[in-house]
Amino acid sequence: MSPESPAAKVMTIGVLASRIAYGAALLVSPEKVAGNRWLGPDARRSAARVPLRGVGVREVALHGIALARFLRGSPIRPFLAASIAGDLGDIGAAALDRDGLPDGSAPATAVVAGGSLLLTALVAALNNE
Repeated sequence: MSPESPAAKVMTIGVLASRIAYGAALLVSPEKVAGNRWLGPDARRSAARVPLRGVGVREVALHGIALARFLRGSPIRPFLAASIAGDLGDIGAAALDRDGLPDGSAPATAVVAGGSLLLTALVAALNNE
């Protein structure tokens, strides 16, 4: 697929927009986003909501800037690399502290963040400036 193809453009915009939406959801209601299998009831505590909102800001800012640059025709791969690093950090953090998480949380985090990482890597490959 060519980086200029309509499908590549739609995929790039879709991945970036979904990550922005995820970040916005973390900002607005971190306990609902993370209170299921990820962090369980502890997601309602302020000590969890603070870093969750921080992750939300990361997602909105990083992918919002990447989307704005993409729409202007500017390179976005450095932003995608930072996004992938964040996903790797999420996977690593869940693995390191898996004993304090709800059952299945660390593997679920690996699947979700790993899927996000793979989609972002695909978008980076499509946008090989």
